[in-house]
Amino acid sequence: MAASGNPVLLSNDPLLHGIELPLRAVYHPLGFRLNLATNSRHVLEAAEESWSVYTPEFARQPIEIRVIVQPEGGLADEPPVFRGQGELFSIVSDRHNYGVYEANSMAGYSFVSDKTAADHLRLRMHFLESMTYSLVAQRYAVPMHAAAVVRDGAGFLLCGPSGAGKSSLALACARAGWTFVSDDATWLAADVEGRVAIGRPGHARFREDAPLLFPELVRYAAEQRPNGKITIEAAMGDFADLRTAVRCSADHLVLLARGAARPRIVPLSPCDVIERLLGDCPSYGDCVSKLYERTLDRLREASAWRLEYTALGQALQLLAEIP
Repeated sequence: MAASGNPVLLSNDPLLHGIELPLRAVYHPLGFRLNLATNSRHVLEAAEESWSVYTPEFARQPIEIRVIVQPEGGLADEPPVFRGQGELFSIVSDRHNYGVYEANSMAGYSFVSDKTAADHLRLRMHFLESMTYSLVAQRYAVPMHAAAVVRDGAGFLLCGPSGAGKSSLALACARAGWTFVSDDATWLAADVEGRVAIGRPGHARFREDAPLLFPELVRYAAEQRPNGKITIEAAMGDFADLRTAVRCSADHLVLLARGAARPRIVPLSPCDVIERLLGDCPSYGDCVSKLYERTLDRLREASAWRLEYTALGQALQLLAEIP
């Protein structure tokens, strides 16, 4: 769908502060309120793709995001550069595709070209999701480099370095009848009771060679993410009979070790997994780091395991043995 029209500019407004943004919508990414204003239906459609699975869950200060779409400029081809000083952060791809946001006010804006807005996947990855999730990560929830699945009401966090097979194992679990919560990015809610893990069950991202394991992924194009990695994004709704959920309890921590000499699962101290999760967290300063430590410390009450495997079938069988 085309943009709603060129921005209305005022002759005495060189900063473009007074651009009219007639399209407004409310979303709840990860359960937190986002007020979105824009002049393009593409932006609303992209936001719907990212966050339609979520409902209001947490009473927090709303996030305020403004996205201005202009006819000038080409597609944001290069992954954006992220920078931050104090409470101020920027996302810059080029002079026509960039964003700025501020953590204290939980607000930000982006200017993007018509071509970038029309590419929903790129708009979501480079600007909408990046900005929103960065703000969430500084106040409301701890980002964890972990997949999440549920079996018989118990939640499993699948942790490990890039290449350990988190996303692939999560999809294999879902195909075996487990509930899919998230691929390799799960969030632990801060300042709430219990160990509430929040996922992104609407989409999952896989390495570009994933179709070798899951032939149904061959229909999806590989894209470069903001971190430079080439990935395939698949909509979980495209998979027949898969069960999904937006949240679960973090009951079991599983550290994946792919390529081990023999498949086995051995108990670990939860502290070992917590230390790894903290090491993967982004750096936003001392106050946010303390929030992360305080929140992840709740995972000490979960069980922890090291799962060594070479093939997905082995991993799935061993995972099912965890009591």
